Amino acid sequence: MAAPETLSDIVTSFLDVVHDRLVDDRRGAVADYIPQLAEVDPELFGIALCGLNGRVYESGDTDVPFTIQSASKPFVYSLALDDRGLDAVHERVGAEPSGEAFNSVKLEAGTGRPPNPMVNAGAIVTTSLVDGASPERRFERILERLSAFAGRQLSVDEAVFASEQESGDRNRALAYLMRGAGSLTAPVGDTLDTYFRQCSILVTAHDIAVMGATLANGGVNPLTRRRVTSAETCQHVMTIMATCGMYDYAGEWLLRAGLPAKSGVAGGLVASSPGEFGLGLFSPRLDASGASVRAVVAAQRLANRFGLHVLHRPLSLSASEVTAANDELEAGLGAEQDAAAAQLLQDHADDLAVWRLRGYIDFDGAEQLLLDVDAWLQARPAERENPAVIVLDLTEVTQLQSVAVWMLAALATWCRERGMRVIASDPQGRSLGVAGLSQTPDFDGAVRDAAATAGSGTPAG
Repeated sequence: MAAPETLSDIVTSFLDVVHDRLVDDRRGAVADYIPQLAEVDPELFGIALCGLNGRVYESGDTDVPFTIQSASKPFVYSLALDDRGLDAVHERVGAEPSGEAFNSVKLEAGTGRPPNPMVNAGAIVTTSLVDGASPERRFERILERLSAFAGRQLSVDEAVFASEQESGDRNRALAYLMRGAGSLTAPVGDTLDTYFRQCSILVTAHDIAVMGATLANGGVNPLTRRRVTSAETCQHVMTIMATCGMYDYAGEWLLRAGLPAKSGVAGGLVASSPGEFGLGLFSPRLDASGASVRAVVAAQRLANRFGLHVLHRPLSLSASEVTAANDELEAGLGAEQDAAAAQLLQDHADDLAVWRLRGYIDFDGAEQLLLDVDAWLQARPAERENPAVIVLDLTEVTQLQSVAVWMLAALATWCRERGMRVIASDPQGRSLGVAGLSQTPDFDGAVRDAAATAGSGTPAG
C-alpha cells in the first residue's frame, strides 16, 4: 500500500490496493443486448466510499458517467413507499427473493404480483406507483429523488434511452403480462417510457457512493445534509436490497459480503453499510447474473477485510463517540487523574493531544478520529521541534470493529513513520497489532508518558 501523505488518505490508500489487485481481472463481458451499452470501454474501473460526514474516498475511474440501469430500483422504490406506503406498494409487488434472473418472467400464483421490487417486473410496477399527474411529471419526480440521493442534479443519456426503447421487447412482454394479471394498472406504454428513462439516468461511482451513504445515514444526504426520505423507508429499502438486490446471486452475496446492495447492467454497484458508509463501484464487464465482476469481488474484499457483514455488528452496543479530550479535561470532571492530565495537556498544548473513544467504534467513529487528528496536526505550529504525541483513551470502548482496529493501527504506523507517537490507554488490553505502539491500562500513566515524550525533544521511535 502506498504511504498516505495525510491521515485522511489512509482509506484511499486501501481502496487503491483493492483497485490495483483487480484491475487485471478481465472476466465477464459487457452487456450487449442494449446496443449503447456494448460500446462502453470495458477497462473502466472505479471504487468510491462515502462516509456519513460527507467525505468521499475514491480510486480509479470514479468520475466517469454511466447509466444507472437497475441500480435505480432501490431509490425509485423509496419514492413509491413514501407516496403510497408499505402495504399499498406490496399489494402490487411481492417482497420475496425470486432465485431467478433479473428479467425472468415469473409472477406470483393467484395474485399476479412480481416477486420483488428489484427484478425488472417488480421495478416496472414500482415505477407505475410513483405519484404524478402525467408520465412526464412522474419521471420528473423520479429524477428529483435520485438527484437528491446523489446530492447533485442528474441527467438522462438520451442515446441510451432510445436504445432501451429499441431493445425493450422483453420488458414490454412482462408489462403486458402484469397488465393482464392486474398487478400493473397504469398504461403499459407510458410506464415503460418512464422506466426506460429512469434506467438511462447518468451517474458516476462517486454519485452512487453518496446515494448508498444517504441510505446508510437514515435518509439524510451526507453532502447536502438534506433529508431525502425517512429512516423507516431506508430500513425497508435496505432490507429488500439485502435479500433481493443481487438477483439469483442474492443469497451467496449476503453470505459473502453481507451488505445491502444493488447492481446494474451498465456495471454499477451500490452498497450500504448501515450507520457507516455507502459504497459505489463501476466496472462494465458482467458475470452471469448481470453484476459487475470486479465490483462484486472488490465489495466482498472490502467487507471481509473490515468485518462489515450486517450480522457481524452487535445488536445492543452503544453508538460510537469520538471526542477531543483536551477541553473536557480542562473543564474538570472531578477525578484526580483528569486534573493531572489537564495540567500536562496545558503545559504541552502544541505537542500533546488526547482523544476519548466511547461505545462501539466502527468505520464512522475511526474515520472521525483520523480526520480530527489530521486537523490537529495541520493546525500545530510548523516550527515545533518536539515530537507530536497522541493519546487514545479506549477505557469506555465497548467493542472495536475490525475496520476500526485496522484504521487505528494505520494511524499508529503513519505517526511512527513520521517520528510521532501514539499511546493507547485500554484497561482491557486489546491489541491493535502494531509493533511499536505503546499501550497501557492506566490513562493517567499514558498522559504522563506522553508528556515526557512531548517534552523530550527526541523523535519517537
